[in-house]
Amino acid sequence: MTSGKKTIKTLFQMKQNGQPISMLTAYDYTFARILDAAAIDIILVGDSLSNVFQGNETTLPVTLEEMIYHGKAVMKAVKQAFVVIDLPFGTYQVNDSEALKNAIQLVKNTNAQAVKLEGGQEVSQTITKIVQSGIPVMGHLGLTPQSIHQLGSFELQATSQEAKDQLKADAIALERAGCFAIVLEKIPAELAAEIANSISIPIIGIGAGNGCDGQVLVINDLLGLDETFKPKFVRNYLNLNASILEAVKLYIKDVKNKNFPNTNESY
Repeated sequence: MTSGKKTIKTLFQMKQNGQPISMLTAYDYTFARILDAAAIDIILVGDSLSNVFQGNETTLPVTLEEMIYHGKAVMKAVKQAFVVIDLPFGTYQVNDSEALKNAIQLVKNTNAQAVKLEGGQEVSQTITKIVQSGIPVMGHLGLTPQSIHQLGSFELQATSQEAKDQLKADAIALERAGCFAIVLEKIPAELAAEIANSISIPIIGIGAGNGCDGQVLVINDLLGLDETFKPKFVRNYLNLNASILEAVKLYIKDVKNKNFPNTNESY
């Protein structure tokens, strides 16, 4: 068990020592405080907030300014976790200078420790540029939600031998470009384990089997806040959707029946 504020060095040591890395998303102060108190290793301020917070079908609409807003809220709560924040779609695809400018904006305005971006060899030069400025970068391969229109669906990735070879080459390219860790999303477990065993940086899986160096989930999925979203790789540790629904119904009933507030809840 590690203690104190976690750093990149902490995460490297965890991989070297065979200690699995825990990672979850948070988008606000309240959840970040709870995750941090639970001693989560990494908090990701994910562009998935576009889906679970804003109600969009994809991660594409979320803006840099919105990521900064949520990043600030999360950072106010964190005392020990390592915090990564997503570079949203459109903030690093134009050119390297624009990508660096936006990465600086994210870190400068939120005080997050690292940024995350999606893509393989095609973004390696961008990653190097950002890393050379002093900002740590986490990569993201496999199912990359910002490329959903190109991928066509949220199906399992890297199923053909050609795609597997490409993904392995991309992982090596990201390591060489300077990434301190890589998220592998929705790829065969055997392939993810092979990559985790072949490169020196931590591999964090989501729908990528148990052979990774760590795991990440969207906090809303872990808590069962959306009963309509049940992919194979998600484990619901709670069913908060049902619990919250029942609590709200009870509150409404008590208000309607003049049972709330009672004398003990009044001044």
